[in-house]
Amino acid sequence: MADPDLDFQTGESGASATYPMQCSALRKNGYVVLKGRPCKIVEMSTSKTGKHGHAKVNLVGIDIFTNKKYEDMCPSTHNMDVPSIKRIDYQLVNINENYMSLMSDNGDIREDLRVPDNEVGKEIESKFETCWFCHSHS
Repeated sequence: MADPDLDFQTGESGASATYPMQCSALRKNGYVVLKGRPCKIVEMSTSKTGKHGHAKVNLVGIDIFTNKKYEDMCPSTHNMDVPSIKRIDYQLVNINENYMSLMSDNGDIREDLRVPDNEVGKEIESKFETCWFCHSHS
């Protein structure tokens, strides 16, 4: 539900959006920045190069916002940027003029997210209408 065009490098909290990690320390299902995008690592393999070369790490990641696939390669001793990811689960409280009212676990409400204009958005609306109908008529 995040805006795929959001520039993830501009963190509002003032905390750094990324931190460095050595390529050899990255793990499948972990996160890394590939081609400037925050990605979940879905595949990684290490290949040895010539006699005096460094081992290279091949990374395949899926953008956490757009699901687009990215690939990159880096020497195992080099650092890659890893995105600082903080996950917050929200409960859908209401939909008003295509905007969702969402409540976090600690009761904070946010109303700045539009219902996505795609299949996911249609699913959100139909499930919300079904639940709302059930609750308001019970």
